[in-house]
Amino acid sequence: MKIKDFCKSERPRERLRFYGVNALSNSELLAIILGHGTKKENVLVLANRLLTKYDLGHLSCLSITELKNVFGIGEAKACQIVACFELGRRRGCFNSEEKATINSAKDISKLFLSKMSNLKKENFCVVYLDSRRKIIKDEIVFVGTLNASIVHPREIFEIAILEGAAAIIVMHNHPSGDSNPSSEDLEITKQLISCGKILDIEVLDHVIFGNNSYYSLRENGVWE
Repeated sequence: MKIKDFCKSERPRERLRFYGVNALSNSELLAIILGHGTKKENVLVLANRLLTKYDLGHLSCLSITELKNVFGIGEAKACQIVACFELGRRRGCFNSEEKATINSAKDISKLFLSKMSNLKKENFCVVYLDSRRKIIKDEIVFVGTLNASIVHPREIFEIAILEGAAAIIVMHNHPSGDSNPSSEDLEITKQLISCGKILDIEVLDHVIFGNNSYYSLRENGVWE
């Protein structure tokens, strides 16, 4: 049955217009993003099939190539899905009225957990802060398995100096889903703290993201 054969009150776009976005199911929202289905199934069936195979967290991290392996998802639909989730992640890190202020690892988690939790490779990101702990910028500095020979303090603090940062928070993800620090994580952290003291740029924390969880090295005593 094609969407155009549904009565208007059951079509996703019409339901969005008349009842508002909160009235729609995940499948209906995804159907609107996809636009249309295939010759064999309407767009709601296609959206339901996608969400049966992948939950939203998993779906949000699929690449264009992976999405194209799903029957009924071509390059255009795959691009639409990837772009939609990326906008959501960026919105989570953006405040149009005022730069975010960071006072704790929980503040960092609110901004970056959704972005960092489901990455398939380790990403080492630095958040640069002014003297009032407001974010100047955040930047992914390294990608790949982290060790002390790959994570160079030089690159991290060079950006901090150029941006006039008073402090930084470093963070990275564990694709395994376990947010507990490794011995390499502890070594890197201590190295960065020492470099920061020399340059008078405080390293406030190192936050590790797992599967929808985070671990703050400062809150767990590494700074003591």
